[in-house]
Amino acid sequence: MTASRKAESLPPRDVLGKFLLGFEGTSLPDELHELLAAGLGGVAMYPRNFTSAEGLRALTDEIRRAADGPVLIGIDQEGGTKFSLPEPFTQWPSPAELGRLDDAATAEAQACAMARELRAAGVNLNFAPMLDLHVNPDSPVTKGRSFGSDPHRVSRLGAAFIRGMRNEGVLACAKHFPGHGDAPVDPHKDLPVDRGTARRLDAADLVPFDGAISEGVSLIMTAHILLPEIDSARPASLSRKLLTEVLRERMGFCGIILADDLGMGAIARRYGVSEAAVETLRAGSDMAMLCHDWQLVQPAIEKVAEVRERGGFVESEWNASGRLIGWARNAACTGDAEDSTQGLHVVGCAAHRQLTEEIREQAKRTKMLP
Repeated sequence: MTASRKAESLPPRDVLGKFLLGFEGTSLPDELHELLAAGLGGVAMYPRNFTSAEGLRALTDEIRRAADGPVLIGIDQEGGTKFSLPEPFTQWPSPAELGRLDDAATAEAQACAMARELRAAGVNLNFAPMLDLHVNPDSPVTKGRSFGSDPHRVSRLGAAFIRGMRNEGVLACAKHFPGHGDAPVDPHKDLPVDRGTARRLDAADLVPFDGAISEGVSLIMTAHILLPEIDSARPASLSRKLLTEVLRERMGFCGIILADDLGMGAIARRYGVSEAAVETLRAGSDMAMLCHDWQLVQPAIEKVAEVRERGGFVESEWNASGRLIGWARNAACTGDAEDSTQGLHVVGCAAHRQLTEEIREQAKRTKMLP
């Protein structure tokens, strides 16, 4: 098949732009290279994709060369958890440690330093901060990863983290809307259920997201969680009531709504992933992630393209979403040329290691409860 025939067989750019994909291995697969050249919205990176900071930088450079225009390159860098980058990247205090300290200036300083390392490695989007409240001590989702149980503290520290990321040119993605509440189930495995009421959401879970929106966060990631008191039929990631009516219209969020990985057990075990891709976009998501099973990618993209072709999406919403994605991609790639000349000397540098020591010492001295 010729290159032109390959291009002709790929879905339209406006469909590919709705997806953010992960992949296996430490080199860019041919299929992903083709999708990037045809307009893919973004790529999610994981520690499985690199063995060194140099390897990560080489891969992000390759992604940019393959992409036909600006592209989102995201990674999980929460600090202090399994959702963080390995050495030689600085081993930052966890959100739980920052929560115990409860100092917004410190959270912002840490986020600034994190962002400098990410930009040096070619990453322009951080899937953080996590704004879920840690109200269940046994929660596999929030333990160690949350700033705490107090919604106003989490809001304050989350906003500071977003500022720090933005100050150094990295887009922050607040997660996981509308919060995991006290659900004890890990959505990577199955669908959590939270019996919280709309009143509790307003008084607690949504407070940090209100703060993030006020701070101008660029992206908000959805939670794969069912809230039967709000929408008994669909989990949050597929719920128009939550994503459009609550997040977009009532809370006034005007950035990118990003559906968390649709291949997770919470979605994949109950819904067809291809159908879920369609339904999350109909519900109000602008982009959808598929990160851990490449075999799910082509069917999902083709399904969205098919539904789009037959007029299955609201045209005005589809076009508005496309404009948002274009804005985010351009914003994320501002400063790429400068990044390429800075090198990786900031990764794990002495100043950043000293900052971590100072933060941990401050956290040890505080007598605040988690």
